Amino acid sequence: MTGVVQARFDAALEAERRAERAMRLLSRPGAVVEPHGAGYGVRLGASRRRCVMLTLDEAAFAALAHLATLKPRREGGWTMLPRPEVVAPPPGRPGVIETSVETTEGTVRRNLGESPITWLARRRDRQGRPWLDAVEIAAAERLREEFESLGSLGRMTMRWDAMRVDGGSPGLASAERDHAARQRIARALDAVGPELREILERVCMMGSALEAAEASLKLPRRAGKTVLKLALQALARHYRMA
Repeated sequence: MTGVVQARFDAALEAERRAERAMRLLSRPGAVVEPHGAGYGVRLGASRRRCVMLTLDEAAFAALAHLATLKPRREGGWTMLPRPEVVAPPPGRPGVIETSVETTEGTVRRNLGESPITWLARRRDRQGRPWLDAVEIAAAERLREEFESLGSLGRMTMRWDAMRVDGGSPGLASAERDHAARQRIARALDAVGPELREILERVCMMGSALEAAEASLKLPRRAGKTVLKLALQALARHYRMA
């Protein structure tokens, strides 16, 4: 990743890291988060004499508000409510029924059972909130359905350049449908951009597990979810879902 996308990724990852640090501090008895200077400060006690242990900017505070349940204090600021019990999803990962698919980029392991997006849609963070928003899931499923609508050859080659369709062949209608689907996929991937399209190709279209896509794209460990969310947000905007 380069340029604007790299900057957005780095900023989102740093905001999540600071929010997680804030949550660890706020889990201590008496800890509060309150406006402090141009941002927010976490204190290990309500007294103003307590020093600020961690400062958050707007992005980190927004990430904290998403990850944690904050309760307003009458005196100002917020405390964090205890984490609810979260029922873990069934054990395992996407890919319990796998096969090898040959593409123009090499061999890709593909899941024939549950799609990675369906699996991720069931995942919850520590507060019981879904990893992916409904709009992000809908955008991912639309791209997957477009890809699945192609014939088997089209699904294996993963080339989205224009395909010539000549008249007179018995399979003209099918070829025209495949051509139209290829064009829609190409427009969607172009709209997402070269830095983010690869994770969509691997996770949404080829059915690779998120961890496998993360490794193949040489992303930092646990960074795949952030990159995927950025890609799905861009895809949702292209589909005018967001």
